[in-house]
Amino acid sequence: MVFGVRNLLCVTILAVLASTGYAIHCYNCDSLFNSKCGQKFEAEAGNLFDCSRVTPPRHLSQYFQVRNATGCMKKVLEGLPGHQQIIRSCYYGDVNNKQGCQPDTNLPLVKELACDICTKDNCNGSGSLAPIAGAIILFFGVARLLA
Repeated sequence: MVFGVRNLLCVTILAVLASTGYAIHCYNCDSLFNSKCGQKFEAEAGNLFDCSRVTPPRHLSQYFQVRNATGCMKKVLEGLPGHQQIIRSCYYGDVNNKQGCQPDTNLPLVKELACDICTKDNCNGSGSLAPIAGAIILFFGVARLLA
């Protein structure tokens, strides 16, 4: 009976780990079209996206090969003097050198004022390795108790 419980516990823990996704979730919105996306941000569930399901911007492919989002981004742009536009989106590229903040060359009159990157879910974020590390430690602890 103990052998069956141990196997069931192992299979359950592995199934939970396999089904748990660690994709980055970020807010995607543009203050030009949504006033709640501006400087005074008001989070809306409809603006929160799983970045693994969001297509990277085409203009970034000229700088590097874009595959998966690595963080979240908040860009502040100025199209007309004194008129700021805030864009929150998934970030693609190296979070340490901000290569994914490259401006879109199709918009030469738009000036980038700021580009902030974060790597936590909903930070405008990435999943942490802490949950999976905790699950692995729990798995081995329970396996040791049942041994």
